Amino acid sequence: MPRRSKARTVPDRDSIAMIDRFPVILAAAGLIGPAVLAYHADDGTRLAGALASGHVAPALGCLALVLAAGASLAGAQRASALAGAIGGTLALLAMILAGFFPALATGIGFAGTEVGRAIGPGAGILALALVALIAGAIARFGAFRNDRFVSVSVITIGALVVMFVFWPVLRMLSEAFHGESEARAAVFLDRLLQGDIWSLACLWSTARCGVAPNTVILGVLAAFFSTTLALGLALIAVRTNVRFPRAFDALAILPIITPPFVIGLALIVLFGRTGLITTALWDWFGIPRSRWLYGLPGVLLAQVLSQVPLSFLILVGSLKALSPTLEEAAQTLRATRTRILLTVTLPLLLPAIANTYLLAFVESLADFGNPLVLGGNFEVLSTKIFFAVVGAQHEPGRAAVLAMVLLAFTLAAFLVQMRLLANASFVTVSGKGDSGVPAALPKGLPAGLWSIIIPWIGLTIAVYSIVLIGGFVKDIGRFDMTPTLDHLRTGFLVEWTDNGLFWAGSAWDSFWTTVLVSAAAAPLTAIIGLLTAYVLARQKFRGRRSLEFLTMLSFAIPGTVIGVAYILAFNVPPVEITGTGFILIACFVFRNMPVGVRAGIAALSQIDPSLDEASATLRASTGRTLMTVVLPLMKPAIVATLIFSFVHAMTAVSAIIFLVTARYNMATAYIVGRVEAGEYSLAISYCAFMIVFMIAAIAAIRLLVGEARLGRRGSESIAAGGH
Repeated sequence: MPRRSKARTVPDRDSIAMIDRFPVILAAAGLIGPAVLAYHADDGTRLAGALASGHVAPALGCLALVLAAGASLAGAQRASALAGAIGGTLALLAMILAGFFPALATGIGFAGTEVGRAIGPGAGILALALVALIAGAIARFGAFRNDRFVSVSVITIGALVVMFVFWPVLRMLSEAFHGESEARAAVFLDRLLQGDIWSLACLWSTARCGVAPNTVILGVLAAFFSTTLALGLALIAVRTNVRFPRAFDALAILPIITPPFVIGLALIVLFGRTGLITTALWDWFGIPRSRWLYGLPGVLLAQVLSQVPLSFLILVGSLKALSPTLEEAAQTLRATRTRILLTVTLPLLLPAIANTYLLAFVESLADFGNPLVLGGNFEVLSTKIFFAVVGAQHEPGRAAVLAMVLLAFTLAAFLVQMRLLANASFVTVSGKGDSGVPAALPKGLPAGLWSIIIPWIGLTIAVYSIVLIGGFVKDIGRFDMTPTLDHLRTGFLVEWTDNGLFWAGSAWDSFWTTVLVSAAAAPLTAIIGLLTAYVLARQKFRGRRSLEFLTMLSFAIPGTVIGVAYILAFNVPPVEITGTGFILIACFVFRNMPVGVRAGIAALSQIDPSLDEASATLRASTGRTLMTVVLPLMKPAIVATLIFSFVHAMTAVSAIIFLVTARYNMATAYIVGRVEAGEYSLAISYCAFMIVFMIAAIAAIRLLVGEARLGRRGSESIAAGGH
């Protein structure tokens, strides 16, 4: 009888190719990158110069990559993994020592020309190659279920989040303890316990309160009024036969594509000391002019106007999702409409109301544009931080303490939100069909709600009319409505010369910088965010909760705090990137990444994991499954992430106000400068230009990415009995 050969599992060709090529690809990238691009950013030294100077870190890095690639090509995959794990770790440790601990590195024999220097893009590529090499080696030795794609994704994302989220915040916290005195705790306490931060004197005298109580009072009031008004709008839109429900949706979209301080600017034109409405009240009724707008009332009004639309979107979705079963049961027990609303409907909406309130509270704390434009003598933490950094005294330590206080408030709000929503069950959707009719509103309530909603709608229309019209008349602030394009020409004049187009307008530089930075940040945000969502939702590994916390940390950090943290962390070696476009891109990517993560997790929860399992059964790798199976079904999440990240980067001001320079100026920073100079018409025309551009950009993103097509049969096919 012929001898039967033992059956054995034959790995697929793609896996063999990946195992063989992966260290080689990393070696090529890690060696070519610093050979072409600067290894040291300060003098442009490349890899050859660094090696010739006897620098330890690049030598170890090159050695690790070469050994891992050579062993892989020789078929010694375990030796390749061992070389990658040990050599890569040693090289990364050497880079960390040379950059972050120069005194220690010098003490153990590093060259003086290597330590304490800013790394260049070449060194960054080498570091990323080493991280990926270590991650691949870890998977080779059994971690992450031997899945190299998952291992590289998790460790690389974790390293990037630590570098661009955790490290800046940690650096900011440490700055709060730095001072001339060696008693660092005393320095910190002296900065923290100053009266202009915590004073409550305004409660019993005419003196001002500190910035911390001002910030909390403003947040509580803004959250209360915006949530209450949004709840009334949601009840009218869902529980009455309003004729134009889509009009509410249109009003809800506008603030999303509008720079955050535009509402404050429009309010100045309307209600300022020489504003349109102020002048009309003086001329017609003799009501004296005043400066009531500049302070708590004006900032509060601007924040409520900007926060109501988002609060409305949250509450109207929750109200539509409520099952009417419990309300019908209350009607059967002869409960009145008022009692049903108070004891059934509103308690079921409690999670959405709490979520809306806390979100509005955090948005109020983080708001920078409106307090800057309308604050006057009413100071809040965000503007106090700004002036501590850019003011004449330039106190980064004080700015760090103020940022810590602001961060503590926002983190406390998120913790309260999580606590409230985790301790109770409000499930009313069981998955079964429900043909019930929601309870009608109590008699008289719709009329009362309309009496509040109609003035709000009128004010909203007036505010956005100022934005759309004010830039195209001679001087709307003085009611000179003569049509003109002079303001638009000042900002966006284009001339044709012998050398071609010349962008002569003063706003073009900031506009094109904003577009390029936003266009670069949006896809990176989508890639990192959705990849993170995939490994969090579909993979199980140690440290999963920690990675999720780190990715969501930046969502709870106000933009002003992020800006201060980036200035303190990236203004000195080893990562010295202030004054470059890269710091703006990194700020937007890791600031907006949590939105991509949440959108991706939400989309993946609707995709059956059996599709992944079927792909794995056909011996497709995790990466190939993600690219060919999962991502085509996640197009709605991709579109949402691209649109949000692009629009948010175009309109952000609080995070980047510290990071812009004359070379890399952003649109919002330019507009703030025009407002401070009193050039309101030019600022308004720029805002109108941006709104039109962003509407076109959103349409383009939807057109380019498209929609997920699941191949459902149409009604004609079903009626014909097609198979």
